[in-house]
Amino acid sequence: MTTALAPPVRMGKAAVAALGMLAVSTGALESVVSPTLPLLQRELDMSPAEGALLNIVLAITGTLVTPLAGKLGDRYGGKRILIRLMAVVSVGGLVSALAPNLPVLLLGQILQGAMVGALPLSFIVVRKHLPAGESKAAIGLVSGMFVGGSMVGLLSAGPVAEAFSRHWMFAVPTFAVIGFTLLVNRLMPSDPPGRSDDAGIDWPGLLLLSGILVTLMLVFALAPEAGSQPLVFGALIVVLAAFVTGWTAVERRAAAPMVDLRMLARPVIWKSCVATFVICLGTATGVYLVPQLLDVSGDGYGFGAGPTEIGFILLPGAVAATLAGPLGGIGERRFGSRAVAMTATVIMAAALLALSAAHTEVWHIVVGKALIALANGLCVTAMVTGIASSVDEGDTGIATSLVLVTRVLGSAVGGMLGGALLTSGTPSGSEVPAESAFTTGFLIAGVVAVLSLLVVRTMNKGVKE
Repeated sequence: MTTALAPPVRMGKAAVAALGMLAVSTGALESVVSPTLPLLQRELDMSPAEGALLNIVLAITGTLVTPLAGKLGDRYGGKRILIRLMAVVSVGGLVSALAPNLPVLLLGQILQGAMVGALPLSFIVVRKHLPAGESKAAIGLVSGMFVGGSMVGLLSAGPVAEAFSRHWMFAVPTFAVIGFTLLVNRLMPSDPPGRSDDAGIDWPGLLLLSGILVTLMLVFALAPEAGSQPLVFGALIVVLAAFVTGWTAVERRAAAPMVDLRMLARPVIWKSCVATFVICLGTATGVYLVPQLLDVSGDGYGFGAGPTEIGFILLPGAVAATLAGPLGGIGERRFGSRAVAMTATVIMAAALLALSAAHTEVWHIVVGKALIALANGLCVTAMVTGIASSVDEGDTGIATSLVLVTRVLGSAVGGMLGGALLTSGTPSGSEVPAESAFTTGFLIAGVVAVLSLLVVRTMNKGVKE
């Protein structure tokens, strides 16, 4: 005689609130680099390309950790893996806080990147412990609060770095992450494992994807000097193509692939990924170029702003991002993912193209950055919420991980693109990039957003195809 499994324990409001506050804390820790990046570049003697690498290395780790975390969460339980992942994030935050130089700081950021995998784990737990309607609202809340946590980081990083030191701007949000992780562990009900298969972890796929990302970053780093080192640059392109080919072959044949390419072949999934990639590329380009533009004091352009001023100028963008999460979830339910993605893409393209033409007044930057943040939050939240609701419960982590991997890939490409453009646009013997480098960066990202409308407009109104 078999015994029926007990229904999952319903998640209380206190647990949802704790999960949301953990999202705020990790969002704050993720965002402290943005307003203080020019300061970090000066203190640690970094080039623009190295600054771009620091700005996106967290996203690179997130790309690798997210599908793995989602898979383990689906298999062994979301809470169990979430708590362990946040322990890694806490260690990374402490390493960043104590870092005496760039290599150690990069190590801390690599460990902090595990925070990106917390999102699909949160979705797994929420779907298991809440009814369908409430789970959608909770997913939108957690996504929005993760993005909204950037407001805390933007406001606190500059004043803390200037009043105390750069070390404390990492330490304070790390302490918050530790505290709310303990609270989530206490309040959140445990979810039973969702899978019983014995398939192992796709380590070959993970290693090949690591090779793809490292090679891709090297390609962007050497792009400004491609003319003087054509053989090296060409060899990197060949290596990158080999990694991509090998990774695709491994993932198609793996019994338990890290990234399910069969699921990616579904129109609703790959079109959502295209929209997410473009939106995040534009966002990352803006996130990197805007603080640099605010910090620089060039010939007839720039503002010479400090970290605290940069944080306040970026604040409206953080507010827009906070509102965009819940709005994206509401818009997806009422109008469908296509309508939200179209709206977000048009907003993103308009903001980037406008910044390429007009960036000489503070209000130009404030409005442009706010629109970029709004577009990013609308699109990513709608895509994640829609896909999470369109797949089987046991595939929630894997499906949402595809979009989140695309998010961090777009962010990595956008950030390195900005760094490469500023490096190539800095005259020999000068430390100040030419204004044309900023213009080109905004223009390229804007044109890519316009072209992506060709894909977005073919998406079905809803999420199920």
